[in-house]
Amino acid sequence: MSQPTQPPAPTQTAGHRLVRVPGGRVHLVEQGTGPLVLLVHGFPESWYSWRHQLPALAAAGFRAVAVDVRGYGRSSKPREVAAYRMLELVDDHTAVVRALGESSAVVVGHDWGATIAAQCALLQPDVFTAVGLLGVPYSPRSGPRPSEVFARIGGDEEFYVSYFQEPGRAEAEIEPDVRGWLAGFYAGLSGDTMPAAGASSLFFVPKGARLRDRFDAGRLPSWLTEEELDVYAGEFERTGMAGALNRYRNVDRDWADLAPWDGAPITQPSLFLGGELDSTTTWLADAVAAFPTTLPGLTASHILEGCGHWIQQERPDEVNRLLTDWLRLIGA
Repeated sequence: MSQPTQPPAPTQTAGHRLVRVPGGRVHLVEQGTGPLVLLVHGFPESWYSWRHQLPALAAAGFRAVAVDVRGYGRSSKPREVAAYRMLELVDDHTAVVRALGESSAVVVGHDWGATIAAQCALLQPDVFTAVGLLGVPYSPRSGPRPSEVFARIGGDEEFYVSYFQEPGRAEAEIEPDVRGWLAGFYAGLSGDTMPAAGASSLFFVPKGARLRDRFDAGRLPSWLTEEELDVYAGEFERTGMAGALNRYRNVDRDWADLAPWDGAPITQPSLFLGGELDSTTTWLADAVAAFPTTLPGLTASHILEGCGHWIQQERPDEVNRLLTDWLRLIGA
């Protein structure tokens, strides 16, 4: 099976660039002119997860820029696990804005990208003037050390975040068959292919087992073609998985680093889009309920019926409409 050396751009007018940042370099894809909208992906994705948003935002009069987060794609991949802490990622994205010749941007993120976007807005409010969160709501730093919380989840089974935290462990599961693992993971969290209610959870690993043992292999979600899966698989087969997984290995460092911002709200204009069937929407229902306190600048919030975790890929037209409507509403 052939795999492209360069993922195809969404249209001929989108362009790939490498920009220098203090931590190395960041690969990005940009399209359009106008106010800057920085798009930040989650795990296990790449800039390519925003392929439907780039042309839509460009057509709406914005300069849309989708990055490969540190450790992914053609961006730098430091060897040290600590290089993937949140403070470093905020510095990366702040430097991207400046490298693009801009002084400010709206930042929009999905999954881990939503958490990165939120922390960018919290720590650099003069640079990131508004924030859109897809899938994962903002939850301020608080409470006990995250690894202690995760260790108590799941009873006799292991919570997936804990499973991902041990260097090399998840890599040994994923890397022998990256394409098959990604297909199972994407399908397991998609609205049209996720396990039925009451089935064994994809988020917990039985003792002595692997996460992929609970995948229902053989069927791709409707939003993902074989060719699109090839793009994702080709990137991770080339880079390996360590850079992507290192985000999970820094949750305790982040908790310590962000102590000065304990409980702090994000006051800029904000947007939240969640999938009705996305576990993060239900697990973090208390975080959504707390938005009047934690996101006092929230101007729009929508839960997409029947949608799973990969919201901007499962429902691209709806997300594009909601996102552009919000950007116009806040005068971006």
